[in-house]
Amino acid sequence: MFEKLYNLLSIDIGIDLGTANTLVYITGHGIVINEPSVVAINQKTGQVVAVGNDAFKMVGRTPGHVVAVRPLVDGVISNFEATEEMLAYFLRKASEIGGRKLLGPRVVVGIPSGITNVERRAVRDAARNAGAREAHLIEEPMAGAIGTRLPINEPVGSMVVDIGGGTTDIAVISLSGIVESKNLKVAGDTFNEDIASYIREEFKIMIGEKTAEQVKITIGTAAEPDEPMEMTVRGRDLVTGLPREITVTDADIREAISNSLGVVVEAVKEVLETTPPEVIADVMSRGVILFGGGALLGELPELLEEELKVPIYIAEDPLTCVARGAGFVLENFEDYQQVLLESEDELSPAT
Repeated sequence: MFEKLYNLLSIDIGIDLGTANTLVYITGHGIVINEPSVVAINQKTGQVVAVGNDAFKMVGRTPGHVVAVRPLVDGVISNFEATEEMLAYFLRKASEIGGRKLLGPRVVVGIPSGITNVERRAVRDAARNAGAREAHLIEEPMAGAIGTRLPINEPVGSMVVDIGGGTTDIAVISLSGIVESKNLKVAGDTFNEDIASYIREEFKIMIGEKTAEQVKITIGTAAEPDEPMEMTVRGRDLVTGLPREITVTDADIREAISNSLGVVVEAVKEVLETTPPEVIADVMSRGVILFGGGALLGELPELLEEELKVPIYIAEDPLTCVARGAGFVLENFEDYQQVLLESEDELSPAT
């Protein structure tokens, strides 16, 4: 009876607040929003011009007084006001889809593991200021593990690697807790920067963030593929200042991202080295699950299997694992209280 009344009065919303993209899950509807984490601001008036897809279209194309910013850097809030505006926009849009209710929504937000209490509190406060009645936090590797339906409540070790836009989260999970974890500021955006820098140094061509990402998605690989790939890239010639077109290959992109990729591989090894032997045995038999946008990098499972000597699997629909996990927690809220407390145990009570 109480649950029916609650459903009439409020909706539950799970949010994967990512550096590159924000995904929103509404219980009973699934994932309803998947938009870039970008806010366009008019610097003359201080007003928000656009959020999400509309703001992303403006990146690199705005007049001087309008700036398109990413309010999250390396998975944490760098611009509180812009984050608040962005969350308010997504909550408002979600409420329109889920149906406006008398009470504000109950929200679960995914955050990177290893961030400070101040950074955690900033996320919670931004969600509340944006209109959430309750704001709970869950660490992204835990949410992703739940989203892939790993048995996190059981005394069995599971290892996940979440390669997002701003951060890479590596975690070993057992009995609803994180046994060992590591958070890196090396992820998809780093690979984009590596590609742009490599093309600038080797070809003397300046390309933008969007172009670098498109190159990564199209021909980026972690190991040599069966068939060579190449792609035409257009940019500004640094010598003449005029537009120029070049052809880059998958070997060029591998060389560009090799150092950053090596950092990720070494971090996964470090987590394995500090994991208890019984849990390691579980990981060896069950394998490592990859999710996040970086999991889609070509030949990445093959590279990790060769380096780690354990089976590597890509989660089904790796881009949405964290959002689906946050939504599943809301749908089974009483069963996952412990998981939420793990993410909030050191935060002061709400006032």
